[in-house]
Amino acid sequence: MKTEQLMIIQKELDLLKKHLKASDLSEYNKQKLLAELESAQVMKEDELPADAICIDSVVEIQEVVSGQKFTFHLVLPSEANMKKNKISVFAPIGIAILGYRIGSKVQWEMPNGLKTFEILKVTHKKDTPEEHAA
Repeated sequence: MKTEQLMIIQKELDLLKKHLKASDLSEYNKQKLLAELESAQVMKEDELPADAICIDSVVEIQEVVSGQKFTFHLVLPSEANMKKNKISVFAPIGIAILGYRIGSKVQWEMPNGLKTFEILKVTHKKDTPEEHAA
C-alpha cells in the first residue's frame, strides 16, 4: 500500500515529530509515520482542504475488512474522553489518520494487528459557529 501525502499544518507536524521521539509505537508504525512526516505537505491553517483531518476534526472511518464504522472527534490528549467519542491525536488511530483526506485508505498496526481504514467523512469543528466567541 503506497503512502499518500499528508496535508498538515506546522504545529500538528511539530506535535507528531515530538511524539514520535518519545512514543512507544511499534517499529512498523514508527517507520510509516516517519515516512509520512518527511513527505507531508505543510500548509497554513486557512489553506488546509476541508476534507483533511486535523486536530478538532470529527471523522467517520470504516475498517475495510470488517466494514465496521467509527465516528469520533480527534482532540489533544488533555481533551480525550472515550465516553464522548473524543479520541487523542496520540491514540493509535489518531496518529494513523491525521493529515489524510476523504477517500484515503490508511494502513496502521493496531493493538490487534494490521488494519486498513478508509476515511469516509471529515468535518472541522472550526467550520461550525464558534462556541467560545467573545
